[in-house]
Amino acid sequence: MDNGIFAPVLFRASMQFTIQATDSKSSARAGTLTTGHGAIETPIFMPVGTAGSVKAVHQRELADDIHAQIILGNTYHLYLRPGLELLQQAGGLHAFIGWDRPILTDSGGYQVYSLANNRKIKEEGVTFKSHIDGSTHNFTPENVMDIERTIGADIIMAFDECTPYPCEYKYAKKSMELTNRWLDRCVMRINETQPLYGYNQYLFPIVQGSTYKDLREQSANYIASKNLSGNAIGGLSVGEPHEDMYAMTELVCGILPKDKPRYLMGVGTPENILECIALGIDMFDCVMPTRNARNGMLFTSKGIINIRNEKWKNDLSSIDAALGGYTSTHYSKAYLRHLIISKEILGAQIASIHNLTFYLWLVKEARKHITEGTFTGWKSEMVKKVKTRL
Repeated sequence: MDNGIFAPVLFRASMQFTIQATDSKSSARAGTLTTGHGAIETPIFMPVGTAGSVKAVHQRELADDIHAQIILGNTYHLYLRPGLELLQQAGGLHAFIGWDRPILTDSGGYQVYSLANNRKIKEEGVTFKSHIDGSTHNFTPENVMDIERTIGADIIMAFDECTPYPCEYKYAKKSMELTNRWLDRCVMRINETQPLYGYNQYLFPIVQGSTYKDLREQSANYIASKNLSGNAIGGLSVGEPHEDMYAMTELVCGILPKDKPRYLMGVGTPENILECIALGIDMFDCVMPTRNARNGMLFTSKGIINIRNEKWKNDLSSIDAALGGYTSTHYSKAYLRHLIISKEILGAQIASIHNLTFYLWLVKEARKHITEGTFTGWKSEMVKKVKTRL
């Protein structure tokens, strides 16, 4: 995509990331990341708004009830629908969806991974067929950077290949080296172009290497050498044991620079998030809170609830008073169960808002305990609670 709208880069300022506090017994830290659409207090969870919408949740509720500071959109889906022409005409994704806080866009690499039967990967890029109408499209590192520029996210991800699990060493190595070469092309294209809508956009590279220690080390060192505004870890939470996820995360966090934000892509459960905050991760995203909500699974400060169970039928207590949000304190478990069992749309909406409120509450509490110097003990107790099925 090169239609003459891109001119030499004007905005070269680095993303501001300040660490306010660290935990003495772990690698957890509390920081602030500043973008053109405002500051983000870390650790942070980013609700997933794949196609410009966090499912079943209004933007006003995201801001006022859930207290989301940043949301995530997906390049693959937004490119296909509504399309770049309309997004640019609207003034970018922020204006199109009515959201004035930061946005991060995934590059589409994960969607390419999930389309294994409908894509071909070559050095130049990826040819794939749309899941909507079967039409053929090409993603290259260069045009993905242009697409993400046009979407207008504050943080844009480099184009990568996400390997499956399990994955043979030979393939993981070949894929990681391809991702590194694609990164060089992403950086070159970003440096040749400028943002379209008057604010900076920051490129995050992605560490790959499956669950192989030496490949993760090579990838992390290569990523770190680029000295970009932040860094991401991809290719985890794709079916590997949690122990492997934690081991790879700890390894990579020990290599990536401490003065840059670290984003663990697609993770995960409340337990995963707490453990990975302790390992030095600052940013998370996952579809789990909204996807599980639509099926009646609620995450609470005391444990996991399957709201469909008979035991909640006559429970008129609030969903989770500890969270303090309107939805979690205003509606009873009995009422939410009634809505879910009756397949009322409002049930999915209330459950989704609640789960996202819990996730944002959890990272805010983690931040508070890091700042107060009580994180490790609190984390140990919270991990036990969030794994408990009530």
